[in-house]
Amino acid sequence: MWWYLLPIVIIGGVLVIAAILLGVLAFLSRYRNGALLRPMIARLSRFSLFKRFFTRVSTAAMERQNPELASALKKMSAVGATANEQAAQKAMSRLTPAERRAYLELAQEQQGQMEESTNRQIRRRFEQQTRSVNRGGTSQAGGGLTSRPGSKRKRKR
Repeated sequence: MWWYLLPIVIIGGVLVIAAILLGVLAFLSRYRNGALLRPMIARLSRFSLFKRFFTRVSTAAMERQNPELASALKKMSAVGATANEQAAQKAMSRLTPAERRAYLELAQEQQGQMEESTNRQIRRRFEQQTRSVNRGGTSQAGGGLTSRPGSKRKRKR
């Protein structure tokens, strides 16, 4: 008679596991503004099912927060990423002034983030070079591998 309870136990276990996963995702999204969640989402986005889900969720969130920007991005995405200058200008002319303002603010924000990440990369490379010089090694601008004088590698034929 206990086997009647088996489906209830299985469904309860699945619900508990789903609640735990949802809690972990909520924690990761709050911790350091989602810094640990972003790589996970990037990897999951390789699958078309997850990619569609994430784009739908992000679009819905953007429409709630900034409807002008969401509308502008929809209109600009119709042109495509590989559009030429004339097609981009034509798409920009179709935007309302509020949409154009929101779109240009986003572009400036992304440009600032790109410059910041570039500066961070340059700063880290400089720190690595100074560390290697302080240790007595040679610094290389490319950060490549150094070959040892005694090591010989065999070539495959």
